[in-house]
Amino acid sequence: MPKIAFIGAGSWGFTRKLVRDVLTFPRLADATIALMDIDAERLDFAHRAVKRIIELGNYPARVEATMDRAEALRGADYVVVTILAGGLDIWRRDIEIPKKYGVDTNIGDTRGPSGIFRALRTIPSMLEIARDMERYCPKATMLNYTNPMVMLCRAMQRETSIQLTGLCHSVQGTAEMLARWIGAPMDEITYTCAGINHMAWYLKYEWKGKDAYPLIRKAITERPEVYNEEIVRNEMFLALDHYVTESSGHNSEYNWWFRKRPDLIEQYCTHGTGWNPGEYAYVVKRYSERMDNWRDEAKEWFAQEKPIELERGHEYAAYIMNALAGGEPFQFNGNVPNKGLVSNLPADACVEVPVWASRNGLEATPVGALPPQCAMLTGLSSQIEEMAVEGCLTGNPRLIYQAIAHDPLTAAVLSLAEIKEMVNEMFAQNRAHLPTFSHYRA
Repeated sequence: MPKIAFIGAGSWGFTRKLVRDVLTFPRLADATIALMDIDAERLDFAHRAVKRIIELGNYPARVEATMDRAEALRGADYVVVTILAGGLDIWRRDIEIPKKYGVDTNIGDTRGPSGIFRALRTIPSMLEIARDMERYCPKATMLNYTNPMVMLCRAMQRETSIQLTGLCHSVQGTAEMLARWIGAPMDEITYTCAGINHMAWYLKYEWKGKDAYPLIRKAITERPEVYNEEIVRNEMFLALDHYVTESSGHNSEYNWWFRKRPDLIEQYCTHGTGWNPGEYAYVVKRYSERMDNWRDEAKEWFAQEKPIELERGHEYAAYIMNALAGGEPFQFNGNVPNKGLVSNLPADACVEVPVWASRNGLEATPVGALPPQCAMLTGLSSQIEEMAVEGCLTGNPRLIYQAIAHDPLTAAVLSLAEIKEMVNEMFAQNRAHLPTFSHYRA
């Protein structure tokens, strides 16, 4: 009878879907689902939703809800983490302050100045969770969905002994998108993808064992609807010859090319990234709407006779748990330490590579070197994130300034003096949320 702990269980849509998928596996159907959240109202809705799924599926599982993290973790076999540290108001400032200085970000939850400050707020909470796991469930596996993925996983992998990996939908989602563009059934596609989270590259993408990149290039260059669907990533592919994971909205932030001038944002970033101009990033608006509307969605869900289809979906975490429990081995792209896995990225840095889950645990697959034109940008981002993690763990604001000074978009827009002023303003805004820092000026 496995125990699965959800830390941040009030994530209304995600928790329901993952529990549904988990319980479809016979090895997991009698699990104890331990839900934990700091928001009592959200926790209650999640608790009632999981009970409803168990009843509809007639599963032998049981569910418990608590606001005590130690209670949720005690004896757990698997720990799923989906948290937000600091709330949407402080995240909004992560985006608005850089924009005031001319650094116009899109989403701001992964890297760059916005992503780094999100990491500074979140790393301490993630380390507390990981250290509680060392106390209460030292043999459990953490499956982390919280961003910024690289910096959070790197800090926990460096500072704690737990088994963990970070999971993201971008690899499988992009693979399916590319298959759709060339008219290929997904079950006939094979690929090898590696790099860092949100900046991994399809080193190989094949249809029936043959290189499909010529077909992808043809679709992008000859079909305007394909080009316009992902303008930033398509331009990157046409220049770099390998397709990158994660959306154009994210990738428009991660380099020098697309967001340093208003005319470039209009040309490349407004129509093919899901970005809408406004006071602050579209994604913050979307999350704000979710925060406002989730109660109505929950009530509507409960009112339905059959509120959820019980057929298994495609969420990685459920398949990984089943494999670790002795079921069918499962391969996925996960975030793990670079122990000789990608030869031209920093040693021990958090990389995203193919990983096998089985009763033996998590076993990452070495992929060799990234193509040099991809490794240059990826390696720079990885080194910046290594510096940011070091700055957070040691409480050194100078390292945070130096990391952000090397961020490609920031450096394309601002001088060093302007970057320093911006970083100090962001420290001033965040100081109540940065427990690892004793002083707040770079």
